[in-house]
Amino acid sequence: MINPIYPCLWFNQCAYEAAIFYCSVFKDSFITGKNSMVVSFTLDGRKFMALNSGPNKAFTEAISLVIDCETQTEMDYYWLKLTENGGQEGRCGWLKDQFGVSWQVVPVILPRLLNNPLCANNVMSAMLKMSKLDIHALEDAAGL
Repeated sequence: MINPIYPCLWFNQCAYEAAIFYCSVFKDSFITGKNSMVVSFTLDGRKFMALNSGPNKAFTEAISLVIDCETQTEMDYYWLKLTENGGQEGRCGWLKDQFGVSWQVVPVILPRLLNNPLCANNVMSAMLKMSKLDIHALEDAAGL
């Protein structure tokens, strides 16, 4: 079974616009179905659903989408794309896009650094001072 669990994102009457935007940001992404209430789409091989609804439900940071990045260039790309047109930078690699969806743009090296007792405190201290994460600065904090 491919992608048996997938998110449904609730938008204030802009589900199609959001799906088009997300498909423009992520490679191998496309809209798979659309009607007046629901838009189905795939982002980099992952299934999503967007629901057109009203303003009575807003996104919060309690749910976020995580993007694991191999390089700083990749992190910079996603950070720029997802904060443009009214998105908001957060702390420690978190941001909200123009639709209010929370994202975490993180380097794949981060869990290894935070799980290393020899450098975890230094890495965490460095990360807490950042908005967009800086791989080089995190590695420096770890003594790499």
